[in-house]
Amino acid sequence: MDKYIDLLIMKKIIFIICVLFLVSCNSKDKEAVIEVDICVYGGSSAGIIAAYTAKMQGKSVVIIEPGTHLGGLTTGGLGATDIGNKYAITGLAKDFYRRVGQYYDKFEQWTFEPHVASQVYDDLIAKADLDIRTNRRLVDVNKEGEWIREITLEDAENPNGSIVQRVKAKMFIDCTYEGDLMAKAGVSYAVGREANEQYGETFNGVQLLEIHQFNDGIDPYVVPGDPNSGLLWGISSDTLAPHGSGDKKIQAYNFRLALTQDKDKLIPFSRPDNYNPDHYELLSRVIEDEKWTTIHSNLRRDTLENGEINYRHSGGFLIKDMPNGITDFNNFGAFSTDMIGANYDYPEGDYEKRKEIWKAHEDYTKGLLYFLSHDERVPEHIRNEMRTWGYSKNEFKDHNGFSSQLYIREARRMIGELVMTQKHCELEEVVEDYVGMAAYGMDSHNCQRIVVNDMVKNEGDVQKPVAGPYPISYRAITPKAEECKNLLVPVCVSASHIAFGSIRMEPVFMVLGQSAATAAVFAIDGNMAVQDVDVSALQEELRNNPLADGTRPDILLDNDDAEGITLTGDWEKFRGGYGPNQLLAKPSDEIISAQFTPEIPEDGEYEIFVFMTKNARRTSETEYTVFDGADKNELVFETKSIKELGLSSSEWVSLGTYELQKGQTSYVEVSNRNADGIVTADAIIWKPLATNK
Repeated sequence: MDKYIDLLIMKKIIFIICVLFLVSCNSKDKEAVIEVDICVYGGSSAGIIAAYTAKMQGKSVVIIEPGTHLGGLTTGGLGATDIGNKYAITGLAKDFYRRVGQYYDKFEQWTFEPHVASQVYDDLIAKADLDIRTNRRLVDVNKEGEWIREITLEDAENPNGSIVQRVKAKMFIDCTYEGDLMAKAGVSYAVGREANEQYGETFNGVQLLEIHQFNDGIDPYVVPGDPNSGLLWGISSDTLAPHGSGDKKIQAYNFRLALTQDKDKLIPFSRPDNYNPDHYELLSRVIEDEKWTTIHSNLRRDTLENGEINYRHSGGFLIKDMPNGITDFNNFGAFSTDMIGANYDYPEGDYEKRKEIWKAHEDYTKGLLYFLSHDERVPEHIRNEMRTWGYSKNEFKDHNGFSSQLYIREARRMIGELVMTQKHCELEEVVEDYVGMAAYGMDSHNCQRIVVNDMVKNEGDVQKPVAGPYPISYRAITPKAEECKNLLVPVCVSASHIAFGSIRMEPVFMVLGQSAATAAVFAIDGNMAVQDVDVSALQEELRNNPLADGTRPDILLDNDDAEGITLTGDWEKFRGGYGPNQLLAKPSDEIISAQFTPEIPEDGEYEIFVFMTKNARRTSETEYTVFDGADKNELVFETKSIKELGLSSSEWVSLGTYELQKGQTSYVEVSNRNADGIVTADAIIWKPLATNK
């Protein structure tokens, strides 16, 4: 009998062991050690693109995400994409916006609902079968010399100092906004603003300018006119440093809000945690001073007698429409969604400090919306308007409609072999080892709110144009070789504060993420350091394999290309459009034409797209001729049809699908025939259809 009982107990023990073994095998997060070719730290937009690239090129890869949100700002509310010039966006980044376009029946779509961006990323994740571990945050980095051998992780939900996982990889890519892996790997970095003299710049350091500024006369004191009463909340006691001097201050963070006026989707603004109406006393004074008639942004430029430009703001939000009744609410004016001066400890703060800062920003933003819609200090017409808005039930469902990603505009910035500066943005210096481009203006939000001559002033906002799309160096995403040889950093890139203000756009991070992953593949295959990768070969791979899966690239001809363009008549070159510039022709008795002749690599079916630039003086109709090698197809594109297609900005428009033969046997011609306004000649795409392999 005892033997029988012992046998039953033994069987039960074996059964339990087997169950535990199976559970362990089926739970990826129970693995103590993960070994892969490439470890991507950070599930931002750059991180997903980097991991997808590596996986499609045959490498094993894991994404380690410290939190739970994937896609960074791209899925976190920044639906009105900051681009500068679409010419700069290539590869999988451009493909992302085309995939978004499929949801809206367009070729490309650059404004979108956050949940659509999430679905596009989910599709890419599923296609590549990406291994993603969330709530795993970095504790330590183990290096041998200049090589990272493994990283150790803790459970972000239950941090207790114990290590839950280790990741061993041949290559590492830091795709976080904070640069934590880079920092723990011993790579040099900067935080804050360099003095202008450090890199020979003019827009870096302290800048007291008139953008997003308080008007003269806004009193900073609790009791107006009485300095002894103390400063209003949100105003720093720091004094104004000399113009152009450096400091550790960083531009303000905020949340990009996906709000709606659709009553069926709307979640009303409610009183948030830690709400303090006194935090918005300064805003009430701004509203009174600026005589707000609406919450919508309004900027007036006045020319003073001495020729200087004076900017006057009113309204509190930059509101950009997105599809299906969703809008992207962003900071505008002197007092808005930017929580100025509240983020200085974030870049180098520990996880608890960052959590505290994140929560403070959330409380501030929710409090701002509640204040404007409920506080009696706010004019009734503004309160009524604000109450027509609310969070959307369709977005951020796990957060009751509030964004799940803080806009970390700037944190650490790597100091690599080359630092991108204002000179690169203005094309005074041009790199040849480029692995991406940027085109947005040099943009820094305000860094501090202080008192100057007994008046409250914001300081640090800079908005200066770049010279056009400019290249970003490979050396700006790789550390110095003596510091680390198997790490790439496509987000916290090596750039000065003001240059980073131009580079720091989501589509650029995607481009650099793809470049970093491709370089990591090259380094693995060549058994070399990332600094030793042949950049010319890397550039060729990115150019010829833009989707990382062997898909044949589009054929693009821009008016500024040296080959394939034949002009007749008097075209004028103007900045704007697609790429560095566009060609414009005025109405004339003389027939003026521009012929675009591509090099077709293989026989097949191609859809042709022309870039239509927004121009109020555009002719009411533009004539195109598409020659397919046998027949001429005459097309007339009417301006009204642009409106019918919903083209609110410059976008691609299809000229149809054609069977084309290999070689330079076909062309597209645009002319001023029958024009009654400006005719543009810009860029044209020949897109191979699915049958072309």
